[in-house]
Amino acid sequence: MGDSYTERAARLDGARVWTLTAEPGTAHPVLPDGCMDLLWSGDRLLVAGPDTRTAPPTGTGGSWAGVRFAPGTAPALLGVPAHELRDLRVPLAALWPGAPARRLTERVAEAADPAAALEEIALGRAARTEPPDPAMRAVAARLAAGSSVAEAARCAGLGPRQLHRRSLTAFGYGPKTLARILRLQRALTLVRSGLPYADAALAAGCADQAHLARDMRDLAGTTLTAYFGSP
Repeated sequence: MGDSYTERAARLDGARVWTLTAEPGTAHPVLPDGCMDLLWSGDRLLVAGPDTRTAPPTGTGGSWAGVRFAPGTAPALLGVPAHELRDLRVPLAALWPGAPARRLTERVAEAADPAAALEEIALGRAARTEPPDPAMRAVAARLAAGSSVAEAARCAGLGPRQLHRRSLTAFGYGPKTLARILRLQRALTLVRSGLPYADAALAAGCADQAHLARDMRDLAGTTLTAYFGSP
């Protein structure tokens, strides 16, 4: 039957709801994307922290669901600074008191549509918590559009040290790392659209194809050819 992946926009600003049904023995490593996820593994709730490298597969087969939060938004919802979860997959029960985590786990387990249940949980949290840091949301948006870190900081009215400190809380790492990750994601999207590697590199903001290749190796742990197949 093969693997099946679906994704749609969530009712929470900037978030995506996704499902994955994987055949036994298949692996689905996740490349860094600046995001954090609330995951349902089929029997427990997990939080995927911000990655600085390709994450190991979350499982080898089975059904998964998740809500992927836009960069800078999950820490306010979860009540945990992003840098404490960097490159980690953590049970929700390790972050929240036992009873609330158990109730939410039971709620998703009993739901006919676990992905929709996760979305409702995220919406409920958003209604009860302070909104994400607006300055960091603006920084993330500018970096995603290709602005430099200096330009994003200037537009947000932040100095370098303040930007770095607030970025650790919001994104899990400094703004330069986020900019590099988002640039790689722009390039990969352009390659998927049919653009040659060299053209995608320049359009995404890399100096040249070799620059993109280094980012791919450092952040994704692979090569463009291995990831996409022969060009």
